[in-house]
Amino acid sequence: MAAAAPNSPAQNPIDTDLLAQRDEQLKQLRRQLQIKQFELDTVLGVAHDMTARDHSVDELYHMLRLTLQGQRNVVQLVLFAREDDQFRPRLVLGCDLATAEKLHLSSELLHGEIRDPQAVEDLNLGPAWERYELILPILRQRQVVAYVFVGGFRSDYDRAQLMPFLTSLANTLMGAVENRRLQAQRVADAAVRKEIEIAQEVQALLFPRKLPNDNDLAIERSYVPHTEIGGDYYDVVEIDADRLLLCVADVSGKGVPASLLMSNFQAGLRTLLRQGVPLATVVPELNHLLFRNSGGEKFITAFLGIYDRRTRQLEYVNAGHNDPLLLADNGHVTTLKTGTVMLGIMEELPMLRVGQVAIPRHSLLLLYTDGLTEVFDADGNEFGEEGVLAVLHRNRYLPLPKLHQEMLRTIDAYSSRGSHFADDVTMLSCRFK
Repeated sequence: MAAAAPNSPAQNPIDTDLLAQRDEQLKQLRRQLQIKQFELDTVLGVAHDMTARDHSVDELYHMLRLTLQGQRNVVQLVLFAREDDQFRPRLVLGCDLATAEKLHLSSELLHGEIRDPQAVEDLNLGPAWERYELILPILRQRQVVAYVFVGGFRSDYDRAQLMPFLTSLANTLMGAVENRRLQAQRVADAAVRKEIEIAQEVQALLFPRKLPNDNDLAIERSYVPHTEIGGDYYDVVEIDADRLLLCVADVSGKGVPASLLMSNFQAGLRTLLRQGVPLATVVPELNHLLFRNSGGEKFITAFLGIYDRRTRQLEYVNAGHNDPLLLADNGHVTTLKTGTVMLGIMEELPMLRVGQVAIPRHSLLLLYTDGLTEVFDADGNEFGEEGVLAVLHRNRYLPLPKLHQEMLRTIDAYSSRGSHFADDVTMLSCRFK
């Protein structure tokens, strides 16, 4: 009897079932491919929209919210973003932001310890979290920057397929948010740098460009700011052929506000000197100017002295400043204490007194700010006035620039912080011939 033909009717039903199964598999593959293509197009579209313009951070979150609303695959969603080392709800679906703000994250979430997707019920967060089923951590540079909690999935949607899609969208969002913040920070930093440059230029204009060095005296200065804009000030003003002003001051605070207040101080001081006003009037007027400008919230310590070449007398006021040191040729030291309180803290100065001292020949006067004395060693011992005097006694016959170098070298070696001083260091020295 002859063999059956290969395509006999008995085998057709089996072949038909196989073909039907293959057709269904191909449809599923095509559907999955279409979904993947749709998700990819969505992610790329979101990325393009977020980078096409300079959106604000709030606008970026709103854009992703609109995108998720259009997907209709998730009913409940809340995204917690890390801001200033705290996680805050920034994007919600299925509830309002006020409700999301009542949700409390666990300690391990707050510390970024959950780094892999998992079921929310495994975190034991409490009844308030029952509407959420999955948590998707969003990492950038190995740090958790956001958590996406999702729930209420559409019954016919593959959750395993949804997770990478949502993760990609959230990653795109957090990248755009980070870039926007970095851009805003760069703009802010540029503005601060410009402000600092202007303040430094203003401060540089405050300092005298040339110091006297003649048959009567020689003057040297050193200024080591603690920050980019220091709060110290020094000045030497030739009032007339015989008299000159020596001034060192220290304003409370640092930065641009301190620089602006010091510029007001210098402008007021030079205006009063041009008018020929005596120190007994100059100091109260400066105090009134500072109090009016700062309302008592900032103050200036200052030493102002007017030296008369003819009489060799120094008339001075110490307004709460470090006592200048007058070292005579025989080694005797006079501290210049007479004056009043610091300037700018009260409208009227109490008990203002003007001091006067005769300047011996070959004597040395050192004016300085507290950054010179408030230097500490590893045991917490202060360099202090005693340390300054020790350096002066050992080196008083050195040329003034060398003396200043030795003083700075000594406090640098003494300090436990090296040359990173805790405050501005200013010295103004005068050798009387």
